[in-house]
Amino acid sequence: MPFFFAHVPSAAASRHFFHIEGGKLTTMLGDFLSTWTAGPWARLGLALAAGLVLALLVRVAAYAALDRVATRQPVLSDILRRASGPMEWVLPLLAFAICLRSWPASASPLFALLQHLSLIALLGACTWLVVRCIGAFEDAAIRNHPMDVADNLQARRVVTQVRVLGRTADVIVIILGAAIILMTIPGVRQLGTSLLASAGVAGLAIGLAAKPVLSNLIAGLQIALTQPIRLDDVVIIEGEWGRIEEITGTYVVVRIWDERRLVVPLNWFIENPFQNWTRQSAQLIGTVYLKLDYRTPLAPLREELARLCDQSELWDRRVCILQVTDTDEHAMQLRALVSTSDSGRGWDLRCLVREGLIAFIQAHYPDALPRWRGELSRGGQAPDLPAPGVTA
Repeated sequence: MPFFFAHVPSAAASRHFFHIEGGKLTTMLGDFLSTWTAGPWARLGLALAAGLVLALLVRVAAYAALDRVATRQPVLSDILRRASGPMEWVLPLLAFAICLRSWPASASPLFALLQHLSLIALLGACTWLVVRCIGAFEDAAIRNHPMDVADNLQARRVVTQVRVLGRTADVIVIILGAAIILMTIPGVRQLGTSLLASAGVAGLAIGLAAKPVLSNLIAGLQIALTQPIRLDDVVIIEGEWGRIEEITGTYVVVRIWDERRLVVPLNWFIENPFQNWTRQSAQLIGTVYLKLDYRTPLAPLREELARLCDQSELWDRRVCILQVTDTDEHAMQLRALVSTSDSGRGWDLRCLVREGLIAFIQAHYPDALPRWRGELSRGGQAPDLPAPGVTA
Protein backbone atom coordinates (compact mmCIF):
# COMPACT_ATOMS: atom_id res chain seq x y z
CA MET A 1 0.00 0.00 0.00
CA PRO A 2 1.41 3.42 -0.89
CA PHE A 3 2.55 5.69 1.86
CA PHE A 4 -0.04 8.39 1.40
CA PHE A 5 -2.87 5.88 1.39
CA ALA A 6 -1.54 4.42 4.58
CA HIS A 7 -1.90 7.74 6.39
CA VAL A 8 -5.43 8.57 5.23
CA PRO A 9 -7.77 8.35 8.28
CA SER A 10 -10.58 5.93 8.19
CA ALA A 11 -14.22 7.01 8.03
CA ALA A 12 -14.79 6.18 11.69
CA ALA A 13 -11.78 8.24 12.69
CA SER A 14 -13.05 11.19 10.64
CA ARG A 15 -16.45 11.07 12.30
CA HIS A 16 -14.84 10.95 15.71
CA PHE A 17 -12.61 13.94 14.90
CA PHE A 18 -15.43 16.15 13.60
CA HIS A 19 -17.63 15.19 16.52
CA ILE A 20 -14.98 16.40 18.94
CA GLU A 21 -14.28 19.60 16.96
CA GLY A 22 -17.98 20.27 16.45
CA GLY A 23 -18.63 19.96 20.15
CA LYS A 24 -15.87 22.42 20.87
CA LEU A 25 -17.25 24.84 18.26
CA THR A 26 -20.74 24.62 19.73
CA THR A 27 -19.39 25.16 23.20
CA MET A 28 -17.33 28.15 22.09
CA LEU A 29 -20.28 29.70 20.24
CA GLY A 30 -22.54 29.19 23.26
CA ASP A 31 -19.96 30.73 25.56
CA PHE A 32 -19.61 33.72 23.22
CA LEU A 33 -23.35 34.29 23.01
CA SER A 34 -23.83 33.96 26.75
CA THR A 35 -20.99 36.40 27.38
CA TRP A 36 -22.25 38.88 24.78
CA THR A 37 -25.87 38.77 25.89
CA ALA A 38 -24.85 39.18 29.50
CA GLY A 39 -23.96 42.84 28.83
CA PRO A 40 -26.61 45.55 29.16
CA TRP A 41 -26.16 46.86 25.62
CA ALA A 42 -26.69 43.44 24.08
CA ARG A 43 -29.83 42.83 26.10
CA LEU A 44 -31.04 46.31 25.22
CA GLY A 45 -30.42 45.66 21.54
CA LEU A 46 -32.34 42.40 21.65
CA ALA A 47 -35.19 44.07 23.52
CA LEU A 48 -35.30 46.91 21.01
CA ALA A 49 -35.35 44.50 18.08
CA ALA A 50 -38.15 42.50 19.66
CA GLY A 51 -40.06 45.70 20.45
CA LEU A 52 -39.72 47.02 16.90
CA VAL A 53 -40.89 43.72 15.42
CA LEU A 54 -43.83 43.66 17.82
CA ALA A 55 -44.72 47.27 16.95
CA LEU A 56 -44.60 46.44 13.25
CA LEU A 57 -46.86 43.43 13.74
CA VAL A 58 -49.31 45.49 15.81
CA ARG A 59 -49.43 48.18 13.13
CA VAL A 60 -50.01 45.69 10.31
CA ALA A 61 -52.71 43.86 12.27
CA ALA A 62 -54.44 47.07 13.36
CA TYR A 63 -54.49 48.52 9.84
CA ALA A 64 -55.74 45.24 8.40
CA ALA A 65 -58.61 45.18 10.88
CA LEU A 66 -59.45 48.87 10.52
CA ASP A 67 -59.38 48.79 6.72
CA ARG A 68 -62.45 46.56 6.73
CA VAL A 69 -64.35 49.01 8.91
CA ALA A 70 -63.04 52.04 6.98
CA THR A 71 -64.93 50.98 3.87
CA ARG A 72 -68.17 51.80 5.70
CA GLN A 73 -66.82 54.77 7.69
CA PRO A 74 -65.34 57.53 5.47
CA VAL A 75 -64.07 59.46 8.50
CA LEU A 76 -62.07 56.46 9.68
CA SER A 77 -60.71 56.05 6.17
CA ASP A 78 -59.50 59.66 6.20
CA ILE A 79 -57.88 59.16 9.61
CA LEU A 80 -56.07 56.02 8.45
CA ARG A 81 -54.87 57.75 5.32
CA ARG A 82 -53.66 60.84 7.16
CA ALA A 83 -52.17 58.97 10.12
CA SER A 84 -50.25 56.38 8.13
CA GLY A 85 -47.10 58.50 8.05
CA PRO A 86 -46.98 59.44 11.76
CA MET A 87 -47.91 55.91 12.87
CA GLU A 88 -44.81 54.58 11.12
CA TRP A 89 -42.85 56.55 13.70
CA VAL A 90 -45.10 56.54 16.77
CA LEU A 91 -45.21 52.77 17.33
CA PRO A 92 -41.46 52.11 16.87
CA LEU A 93 -40.60 55.12 19.02
CA LEU A 94 -43.05 53.94 21.66
CA ALA A 95 -41.43 50.49 21.70
CA PHE A 96 -38.01 52.13 21.82
CA ALA A 97 -39.02 54.35 24.76
CA ILE A 98 -40.56 51.43 26.69
CA CYS A 99 -37.42 49.34 26.26
CA LEU A 100 -35.21 52.19 27.40
CA ARG A 101 -37.44 52.88 30.39
CA SER A 102 -37.01 49.29 31.55
CA TRP A 103 -33.28 49.89 32.08
CA PRO A 104 -32.06 52.05 34.96
CA ALA A 105 -30.66 55.38 33.84
CA SER A 106 -27.80 54.97 36.31
CA ALA A 107 -26.37 52.11 34.28
CA SER A 108 -24.65 54.56 31.93
CA PRO A 109 -24.87 58.30 31.18
CA LEU A 110 -25.66 57.36 27.61
CA PHE A 111 -28.77 55.52 28.79
CA ALA A 112 -30.17 58.71 30.30
CA LEU A 113 -29.45 60.64 27.09
CA LEU A 114 -31.12 57.97 24.95
CA GLN A 115 -34.15 57.92 27.25
CA HIS A 116 -34.54 61.69 26.96
CA LEU A 117 -34.06 61.73 23.19
CA SER A 118 -36.56 58.91 22.73
CA LEU A 119 -39.11 60.79 24.84
CA ILE A 120 -38.64 63.98 22.78
CA ALA A 121 -38.97 62.04 19.52
CA LEU A 122 -42.10 60.28 20.78
CA LEU A 123 -43.72 63.57 21.83
CA GLY A 124 -42.91 65.11 18.45
CA ALA A 125 -44.38 62.14 16.59
CA CYS A 126 -47.54 62.24 18.74
CA THR A 127 -47.93 65.97 18.01
CA TRP A 128 -47.60 65.23 14.32
CA LEU A 129 -50.19 62.45 14.64
CA VAL A 130 -52.72 64.75 16.35
CA VAL A 131 -52.27 67.43 13.66
CA ARG A 132 -52.83 64.86 10.93
CA CYS A 133 -55.98 63.56 12.65
CA ILE A 134 -57.33 67.11 12.81
CA GLY A 135 -56.73 67.35 9.06
CA ALA A 136 -58.65 64.09 8.57
CA PHE A 137 -61.71 65.52 10.32
CA GLU A 138 -61.39 68.65 8.14
CA ASP A 139 -61.36 66.51 4.99
CA ALA A 140 -64.45 64.60 6.13
CA ALA A 141 -66.40 67.78 6.89
CA ILE A 142 -65.43 69.40 3.60
CA ARG A 143 -66.34 66.28 1.63
CA ASN A 144 -69.81 66.23 3.20
CA HIS A 145 -70.42 69.86 2.15
CA PRO A 146 -69.45 70.24 -1.53
CA MET A 147 -69.14 73.81 -2.79
CA ASP A 148 -69.63 73.08 -6.50
CA VAL A 149 -73.41 73.58 -6.32
CA ALA A 150 -75.60 76.51 -7.31
CA ASP A 151 -76.65 77.49 -3.78
CA ASN A 152 -73.51 76.83 -1.73
CA LEU A 153 -74.09 79.29 1.11
CA GLN A 154 -74.37 76.60 3.81
CA ALA A 155 -71.40 74.71 2.40
CA ARG A 156 -69.25 77.84 2.38
CA ARG A 157 -70.26 78.59 5.96
CA VAL A 158 -69.30 75.11 7.19
CA VAL A 159 -66.09 74.88 5.17
CA THR A 160 -64.93 78.28 6.39
CA GLN A 161 -65.55 77.35 10.02
CA VAL A 162 -63.81 74.00 9.59
CA ARG A 163 -60.78 75.50 7.86
CA VAL A 164 -60.27 78.36 10.32
CA LEU A 165 -60.91 76.27 13.43
CA GLY A 166 -58.70 73.51 12.05
CA ARG A 167 -55.82 75.94 11.47
CA THR A 168 -56.31 77.34 14.97
CA ALA A 169 -56.35 73.84 16.47
CA ASP A 170 -53.15 72.98 14.57
CA VAL A 171 -51.39 76.04 16.01
CA ILE A 172 -52.57 75.23 19.54
CA VAL A 173 -51.49 71.58 19.27
CA ILE A 174 -48.07 72.51 17.91
CA ILE A 175 -47.55 75.11 20.65
CA LEU A 176 -48.59 72.63 23.34
CA GLY A 177 -46.39 69.92 21.89
CA ALA A 178 -43.39 72.24 21.75
CA ALA A 179 -44.08 73.43 25.30
CA ILE A 180 -44.27 69.86 26.63
CA ILE A 181 -41.04 68.94 24.84
CA LEU A 182 -39.26 71.99 26.25
CA MET A 183 -40.55 71.27 29.73
CA THR A 184 -38.79 67.90 29.65
CA ILE A 185 -35.46 69.75 29.57
CA PRO A 186 -34.51 70.72 33.14
CA GLY A 187 -32.68 73.89 32.15
CA VAL A 188 -35.53 75.18 30.02
CA ARG A 189 -38.06 74.28 32.71
CA GLN A 190 -36.15 76.31 35.28
CA LEU A 191 -35.88 79.19 32.82
CA GLY A 192 -39.62 79.17 32.21
CA THR A 193 -40.32 79.07 35.92
CA SER A 194 -38.03 82.03 36.55
CA LEU A 195 -39.59 84.04 33.73
CA LEU A 196 -43.08 83.39 35.04
CA ALA A 197 -41.98 84.32 38.55
CA SER A 198 -40.27 87.55 37.51
CA ALA A 199 -42.92 88.74 35.00
CA GLY A 200 -40.74 91.74 34.27
CA VAL A 201 -39.45 93.49 31.18
CA ALA A 202 -38.67 90.22 29.42
CA GLY A 203 -42.28 89.07 29.75
CA LEU A 204 -43.52 92.42 28.46
CA ALA A 205 -41.17 92.26 25.48
CA ILE A 206 -42.29 88.74 24.63
CA GLY A 207 -45.94 89.83 24.89
CA LEU A 208 -45.36 92.78 22.55
CA ALA A 209 -43.49 90.61 20.07
CA ALA A 210 -46.29 88.03 20.07
CA LYS A 211 -49.06 90.63 19.67
CA PRO A 212 -49.40 90.27 15.85
CA VAL A 213 -49.58 86.49 16.14
CA LEU A 214 -52.12 86.61 18.95
CA SER A 215 -54.22 89.26 17.19
CA ASN A 216 -54.39 87.16 14.03
CA LEU A 217 -55.22 84.07 16.10
CA ILE A 218 -58.08 85.90 17.84
CA ALA A 219 -59.21 87.38 14.51
CA GLY A 220 -59.32 83.88 13.06
CA LEU A 221 -61.59 82.72 15.87
CA GLN A 222 -63.84 85.76 15.34
CA ILE A 223 -64.06 85.08 11.61
CA ALA A 224 -64.86 81.41 12.25
CA LEU A 225 -67.66 82.28 14.69
CA THR A 226 -69.16 85.48 13.20
CA GLN A 227 -68.15 84.78 9.57
CA PRO A 228 -67.90 88.22 7.98
CA ILE A 229 -66.21 86.35 5.13
CA ARG A 230 -66.39 82.79 3.87
CA LEU A 231 -64.57 80.79 1.27
CA ASP A 232 -65.66 81.73 -2.27
CA ASP A 233 -67.31 84.96 -1.06
CA VAL A 234 -67.30 87.83 -3.55
CA VAL A 235 -65.73 90.87 -1.90
CA ILE A 236 -64.49 94.32 -2.82
CA ILE A 237 -61.38 95.31 -0.87
CA GLU A 238 -59.83 98.72 -1.51
CA GLY A 239 -61.44 98.88 -4.93
CA GLU A 240 -60.42 95.35 -5.96
CA TRP A 241 -63.15 92.86 -6.93
CA GLY A 242 -62.35 89.24 -6.14
CA ARG A 243 -63.24 86.00 -4.38
CA ILE A 244 -62.00 84.59 -1.09
CA GLU A 245 -59.72 81.79 -2.23
CA GLU A 246 -57.97 80.72 0.98
CA ILE A 247 -58.19 81.47 4.70
CA THR A 248 -55.11 80.56 6.73
CA GLY A 249 -54.21 81.12 10.35
CA THR A 250 -52.66 84.54 9.66
CA TYR A 251 -53.89 85.88 6.32
CA VAL A 252 -56.58 85.65 3.64
CA VAL A 253 -55.90 85.19 -0.07
CA VAL A 254 -58.31 87.02 -2.41
CA ARG A 255 -58.33 85.95 -6.06
CA ILE A 256 -58.78 89.07 -8.20
CA TRP A 257 -60.77 88.79 -11.44
CA ASP A 258 -57.59 89.12 -13.54
CA GLU A 259 -55.92 86.16 -11.72
CA ARG A 260 -53.89 88.33 -9.36
CA ARG A 261 -53.82 87.46 -5.67
CA LEU A 262 -54.42 89.95 -2.87
CA VAL A 263 -53.01 88.82 0.50
CA VAL A 264 -54.74 90.49 3.45
CA PRO A 265 -54.02 89.92 7.18
CA LEU A 266 -56.83 88.32 9.13
CA ASN A 267 -57.26 91.18 11.58
CA TRP A 268 -57.80 93.61 8.66
CA PHE A 269 -61.27 92.14 8.11
CA ILE A 270 -62.15 92.81 11.75
CA GLU A 271 -60.85 96.39 11.84
CA ASN A 272 -61.81 97.75 8.39
CA PRO A 273 -65.04 98.00 6.37
CA PHE A 274 -65.34 96.13 3.09
CA GLN A 275 -68.05 94.94 0.69
CA ASN A 276 -69.26 91.34 0.76
CA TRP A 277 -71.63 90.63 -2.11
CA THR A 278 -72.49 87.10 -0.99
CA ARG A 279 -72.83 87.54 2.77
CA GLN A 280 -76.39 86.19 3.03
CA SER A 281 -76.99 84.78 -0.43
CA ALA A 282 -75.20 84.35 -3.73
CA GLN A 283 -78.11 86.00 -5.58
CA LEU A 284 -77.39 89.49 -6.88
CA ILE A 285 -79.11 92.30 -8.76
CA GLY A 286 -76.94 93.88 -11.44
CA THR A 287 -77.30 97.37 -12.90
CA VAL A 288 -76.79 98.74 -16.40
CA TYR A 289 -76.78 102.52 -16.95
CA LEU A 290 -77.51 104.31 -20.24
CA LYS A 291 -77.76 108.03 -21.03
CA LEU A 292 -80.17 108.82 -23.86
CA ASP A 293 -81.94 111.78 -25.39
CA TYR A 294 -85.34 112.85 -24.05
CA ARG A 295 -87.01 111.90 -27.34
CA THR A 296 -86.15 108.21 -26.90
CA PRO A 297 -89.30 106.13 -26.30
CA LEU A 298 -89.14 103.93 -23.22
CA ALA A 299 -91.71 101.24 -24.05
CA PRO A 300 -89.68 99.65 -26.90
CA LEU A 301 -86.59 99.63 -24.69
CA ARG A 302 -88.49 97.85 -21.91
CA GLU A 303 -89.74 95.27 -24.37
CA GLU A 304 -86.22 94.72 -25.69
CA LEU A 305 -84.86 94.32 -22.15
CA ALA A 306 -87.53 91.73 -21.36
CA ARG A 307 -86.69 89.87 -24.57
CA LEU A 308 -82.97 89.83 -23.77
CA CYS A 309 -83.59 88.47 -20.28
CA ASP A 310 -86.07 85.83 -21.42
CA GLN A 311 -83.66 84.49 -24.02
CA SER A 312 -80.70 84.31 -21.64
CA GLU A 313 -79.98 81.35 -19.36
CA LEU A 314 -78.12 83.72 -17.04
CA TRP A 315 -81.31 85.40 -15.77
CA ASP A 316 -82.92 83.78 -12.73
CA ARG A 317 -86.46 85.08 -13.47
CA ARG A 318 -86.62 87.44 -10.47
CA VAL A 319 -85.94 91.04 -11.54
CA CYS A 320 -85.94 92.66 -14.99
CA ILE A 321 -86.77 96.39 -14.82
CA LEU A 322 -85.94 99.53 -16.82
CA GLN A 323 -86.35 102.87 -15.03
CA VAL A 324 -85.42 106.54 -15.48
CA THR A 325 -83.30 107.29 -12.42
CA ASP A 326 -81.85 110.74 -13.22
CA THR A 327 -82.14 113.67 -15.59
CA ASP A 328 -80.09 116.74 -16.43
CA GLU A 329 -80.18 119.53 -19.02
CA HIS A 330 -78.83 117.26 -21.75
CA ALA A 331 -80.17 113.71 -21.30
CA MET A 332 -82.00 111.25 -19.11
CA GLN A 333 -80.33 108.37 -17.31
CA LEU A 334 -81.85 104.90 -17.67
CA ARG A 335 -81.09 102.09 -15.24
CA ALA A 336 -81.75 98.44 -16.09
CA LEU A 337 -81.95 96.02 -13.15
CA VAL A 338 -81.42 92.32 -13.81
CA SER A 339 -81.07 89.51 -11.26
CA THR A 340 -78.86 86.43 -11.34
CA SER A 341 -78.08 83.49 -9.08
CA ASP A 342 -74.45 84.49 -8.49
CA SER A 343 -71.98 87.27 -9.18
CA GLY A 344 -70.28 85.58 -12.13
CA ARG A 345 -73.55 85.19 -13.99
CA GLY A 346 -74.47 88.73 -12.96
CA TRP A 347 -71.41 90.20 -14.66
CA ASP A 348 -72.06 88.26 -17.86
CA LEU A 349 -75.75 89.20 -17.94
CA ARG A 350 -74.99 92.88 -17.39
CA CYS A 351 -72.59 92.86 -20.33
CA LEU A 352 -75.15 91.02 -22.47
CA VAL A 353 -77.93 93.51 -21.61
CA ARG A 354 -75.69 96.52 -22.21
CA GLU A 355 -74.56 95.25 -25.60
CA GLY A 356 -78.09 94.23 -26.59
CA LEU A 357 -79.66 97.60 -25.72
CA ILE A 358 -76.91 99.50 -27.52
CA ALA A 359 -77.42 97.37 -30.65
CA PHE A 360 -81.19 97.91 -30.43
CA ILE A 361 -80.77 101.69 -30.13
CA GLN A 362 -78.32 101.77 -33.04
CA ALA A 363 -80.73 99.83 -35.25
CA HIS A 364 -84.01 101.56 -34.36
CA TYR A 365 -83.21 104.90 -32.69
CA PRO A 366 -79.87 106.18 -34.00
CA ASP A 367 -80.74 109.75 -32.94
CA ALA A 368 -81.24 108.77 -29.30
CA LEU A 369 -77.77 109.79 -28.17
CA PRO A 370 -77.59 112.79 -25.79
CA ARG A 371 -77.46 116.16 -27.53
CA TRP A 372 -76.40 119.66 -26.71
CA ARG A 373 -79.12 122.12 -27.68
CA GLY A 374 -78.70 125.79 -28.43
CA GLU A 375 -80.67 128.62 -30.03
CA LEU A 376 -79.27 131.17 -32.47
CA SER A 377 -80.80 134.58 -33.31
CA ARG A 378 -79.87 137.18 -35.95
CA GLY A 379 -79.85 140.16 -33.58
CA GLY A 380 -77.39 138.56 -31.21
CA GLN A 381 -79.83 138.58 -28.30
CA ALA A 382 -81.74 135.64 -26.99
CA PRO A 383 -85.52 136.04 -27.03
CA ASP A 384 -87.21 136.68 -23.75
CA LEU A 385 -88.83 133.65 -22.14
CA PRO A 386 -92.57 133.97 -21.55
CA ALA A 387 -93.71 134.34 -17.98
CA PRO A 388 -95.08 131.25 -16.26
CA GLY A 389 -98.68 130.67 -17.24
CA VAL A 390 -98.47 133.02 -20.27
CA THR A 391 -98.69 131.57 -23.76
CA ALA A 392 -96.19 133.06 -26.19
